[in-house]
Amino acid sequence: MNKETLTWVGKWTFILAAAGSAVGLGNIWGFPYKAGTNGGGAFVLIYLGCILIIGLPIMISEIMLGKRYRGSPVSTMKDAATESASSSNWQAIGWGGLIAGVVILSFYSVLAGICLNYIFISLGLEGEIDSIAKFQQVTSSPLQLLLWHTIFILITAWIIAAGVISGIERMVKLLMPMLFILMIIMVVNAFINGNFSQAFSFLFSPDFSAVTANTYLSAMGQAFFSLSLGMGAIMCYGAYMSPDQEIYESSAIVAGLDTLIAMLAGLAIFPIIFAYGVEPNSGPGLVFISLLSIFADLPFGNIIGGLFFLLLSIAALSSSISLLEPSVAFFAEKNILSRPIASSMLAGIAWFIGLGSLLSFNVWSEYTFIGSRNFLDSMDLLANQFLLPLGGLFVAIFAGWKLNPSIAKAELGGSEFVFRLWQFFIRFISPVLVFGIFIFQFI
Repeated sequence: MNKETLTWVGKWTFILAAAGSAVGLGNIWGFPYKAGTNGGGAFVLIYLGCILIIGLPIMISEIMLGKRYRGSPVSTMKDAATESASSSNWQAIGWGGLIAGVVILSFYSVLAGICLNYIFISLGLEGEIDSIAKFQQVTSSPLQLLLWHTIFILITAWIIAAGVISGIERMVKLLMPMLFILMIIMVVNAFINGNFSQAFSFLFSPDFSAVTANTYLSAMGQAFFSLSLGMGAIMCYGAYMSPDQEIYESSAIVAGLDTLIAMLAGLAIFPIIFAYGVEPNSGPGLVFISLLSIFADLPFGNIIGGLFFLLLSIAALSSSISLLEPSVAFFAEKNILSRPIASSMLAGIAWFIGLGSLLSFNVWSEYTFIGSRNFLDSMDLLANQFLLPLGGLFVAIFAGWKLNPSIAKAELGGSEFVFRLWQFFIRFISPVLVFGIFIFQFI
C-alpha cells in the first residue's frame, strides 16, 4: 500500500469517516446515562466546554500530524519526531494507539454483538416482557454471545480488508447517513410517544446544585473518549485527507457532529424514560433493560426497538472500523502483510481476546484479573483508562512542545490569532486536564 496515493474522495468523506470513528456506543448509550446520573443540563454544559478545551485541540493535532506525514500512527510519530529533531521514542504513541485499538475492539465487539442480537429480540416483542430476565438470558449463554461477537468481528474485518476507498470510504458513506436518518426517526418517536418537554428541560436547563467534582471528571472523560482520541484512529484517517482540506474547519465539523449525535440520543431516550416513570440515572442498564421494557409497551414498539438497536449497531460498526484500521495500515504500509491478511489476523487476535470478555458475563463472572475487576473491566481499564489518556496526553505534549512550530503553522494555516489560540490550549490546557482525567480515575 502506498499511503502517498490514498486520498479520500471529497471533503465530506473524511468528515464522515472521522465522525463515524467518534460516534459510537459512547454517544448513544454512554452519554444519556452519564447525563442522567450527573444532573442533566449542568453536565451537558460542562461536557460542551470540555469538547472545546480538551477534545478539539487534540483532534486538530492528530489530524495535522496524519495529514502531514501520511502514514500509520507509528510511522507518523517517527517521521514527525525526526523532522523536529526529537527522539524516535515518540513513535511509542503510535504503538500504544495500535494496541489500544485491538484491545478495545475485543470487548467492544462483544457489546456490539449484544446490540445486534437485540435487534431481533426487539423485532420479536409481543406484549410485556421481563427485560431483566431477557438480558440475563442473553448474557448467561457463552455460545449466544460468541455467535454475535463473531458476526460483528467478521463484518469489521471484511470492511477493512476491502481497502480504504472500496471498504472504509464506501461503508461510511452508507452508514453515517443511515445513522442520522435513524436518529431523527427515534427523536420523532420520542416527540410523539414521550414527555419531550420534560426531557428538553432536563437536558438543557442546568442545575448546578447537582454538580460535584465527579460531574467535571465524568464530563471531561466523556468529551475525551467520545471523540476517539488517543488511539491513532483520527491520525490515521487524517493521513488520507486531501492536501488542500482545511484542518480547523474539518475538526470543528467532526466535533460538532459527534456532539449533535450525543444530544439527539438524549432527546431520543429521555422523553420515553420520563413518560414511563423510569429514573434517568438508571446507569448502563438504561438501554438493554429499561428501554426494552418500554418498547414492549409502545405502539409498534417492536419496530421502534428494532430500529433503535440497529442504530446502536451502526454506530458501533462505524467505530470498530477505526479501531482496526491503524494496525492494518501499519502492516500494509510496511509490506509486512497484505491488507486482507492483516485485517484477518488482527481481527482474529481481537476476537480471541474478546472470548475473555464474553465469558466475564457468565463462566468467568467470579474471576478477577486486575484488582477486583473481571476480564472485560480489566481490558477496559488497560485501554480506555490507561492507554488512551496517555496517548492523548503525549500527543498534546508532542504537538505543543516538541513539534517544530513552523511545521504546525504551515499545516494548520489560518490566522495568527487562531494558531496562537490552538497553541495555548494544546500546551497549557488540554494536557493538564487529560492528566487530571488519568489521575483522578484511579482515586
